[in-house]
Amino acid sequence: MRTIKLSSKKKMRNALFISFIIIFFLIGRIGYIQFVQGGELSSMAYQQQTLDRTINPKRGIIYDATGKNELAVSSTVETVTVNPGNITKENKEKVAKVLSEIFELDYNKVLKKVTKRSSIETISKKVDKQKTDQLRIWMQENGITTGINIDEDTKRYYPYSTIASQIIGFCGSDNQGLDGIEAKYDTELKGKQGAIQRHTDAKGGEIGHEGEKYVPAIDGNDLILTIDLTIQSMVEKYLEEACIDNICTDGGNVVVMNPQNGDILAMATYPNYNLNQPYVAYTDELKETWDSMEQAEKTKNLQAVWRNKAIADTYEPGSVFKLITASASIEEGLVTDIDKQGQFSCTGGIEVAGVRIKCWRYYRPHGSESLRLGLMNSCNPVFIGLGQQLGVQKYYNYLKKFRLLNRTGIDLPGEANSIFLAEEKAGPVELATISFGQRFEITPIQLVTAVSAIANGGNSIQPRIVKQIVNSETKEVTDVPVKNEGTVISKETSEKVLSMMESVVSEGTGKNAKVAGYRIGGKTGTSEDGVNTNKYVTSFCGVAPIDNPQVVVLVTLYNPTGEGGHQGGAWEILTTHSEIKIHEKFISTNK
Repeated sequence: MRTIKLSSKKKMRNALFISFIIIFFLIGRIGYIQFVQGGELSSMAYQQQTLDRTINPKRGIIYDATGKNELAVSSTVETVTVNPGNITKENKEKVAKVLSEIFELDYNKVLKKVTKRSSIETISKKVDKQKTDQLRIWMQENGITTGINIDEDTKRYYPYSTIASQIIGFCGSDNQGLDGIEAKYDTELKGKQGAIQRHTDAKGGEIGHEGEKYVPAIDGNDLILTIDLTIQSMVEKYLEEACIDNICTDGGNVVVMNPQNGDILAMATYPNYNLNQPYVAYTDELKETWDSMEQAEKTKNLQAVWRNKAIADTYEPGSVFKLITASASIEEGLVTDIDKQGQFSCTGGIEVAGVRIKCWRYYRPHGSESLRLGLMNSCNPVFIGLGQQLGVQKYYNYLKKFRLLNRTGIDLPGEANSIFLAEEKAGPVELATISFGQRFEITPIQLVTAVSAIANGGNSIQPRIVKQIVNSETKEVTDVPVKNEGTVISKETSEKVLSMMESVVSEGTGKNAKVAGYRIGGKTGTSEDGVNTNKYVTSFCGVAPIDNPQVVVLVTLYNPTGEGGHQGGAWEILTTHSEIKIHEKFISTNK
């Protein structure tokens, strides 16, 4: 009997101990749920009990420099969704049938969404109001008031289709910027989503009678670009004509910059594409084979045309780069009188570290020259000699000052950097080739920025595409500041180089650009596109008017194979027309 009592007490003690452990564990678990997971579980409960339908804001408008021409706008469309739990069983097939008919969708796929055990399913995005109005009428006629949602949405539209396509870029189906300005300024343009909230059960059925809570969307901010629609349209027209007439197999680009404030007035790449249809074939040749093309090949072609060659592609600038060598040489006092005849002599070539580098006119040497004549004749030995006198260290110092060793920082995505041999690895031959613009690569925007520093009196100004941001709610205008990145050369040096550039056009290799009544300066350039490719890049950089530069224009054509050949001097006339009209535009807007 005593043994039995002791056994019962032991059992009771063990039971109490186990109960205490269980209670302690439960208290700990409750505390963990309450204090550690409380916020997360509360949020999950809210999401489960609340059905949010997003309201997309309108993306900000992108204007040209005048603030009047709309380059990108958001038009109103609508999105159709369903709450399967709020559609009665007898109506599901009927609803699926009408949705598939109105929006031209597969009936079985729509029926699957309508009968799915979920709170919300998207039927069709960004549809025209004409179609959703048909659905509204059907819902009214059939007495269906819940389960089908028609919400306002937005769709990006580009009124000028192909104009400035590589600058503006485009958006995805979710209104997110994918390229160009649309991507770079996505945070400013996209706005803030709104919502329509309603309490639901786990199946999506409505709980209570509170109705819907409407949280309005906040539209994105507007952008005012530096791009002038008139100038951009004109530049694209001339560029297309040049590329087609001269059979430029790899296209071309033009950059027009105001050297005084860094504003990019136009930036064109050929070929371009339709911003409203960025994923379709963009040339007649591609259209013929597009349907049979592999997706990888399609993507390769599309990415090529989306690419803004003016900022993303590097090339050898050729003789245009002699402007940099001339500027550095004058600034360093190597040349004090640009008209001193006999300071230089061209014998058809020059020997550097045992390597003879020819002048382009080696067969008929230029003979005795001044620096002005050397630039007018685009004589290689003159600039090789100046490069030798400057030396590697000083020359690279000027490359840094002209910001040719760094990206310009232009407010566009995908800017490439120049490709120069490291300073410590640059020997006499490398310095010689750099001094007349070969065996290194820069982007067109880097060259335009450097020449703009010469044109504006010696200051390096960062190029910009956006000049103002307009708040969508307050309409407050914020100016994007002009960035002066320091003095490169003196005003006196600038004036001397501009004077020589005018002589290049009036009497030298750029004489085809001469136009009566306009003081235009410039420099031609030709280089091989890569080593032993048998492809060439020809370019012309123009400045106008010389006495008060307002535009720097760089035309670059890639592998022109037409009858005109590939020499840079053949293309100045293409730039000249643009410069005249651009200058007239400045006169009319600054009266």
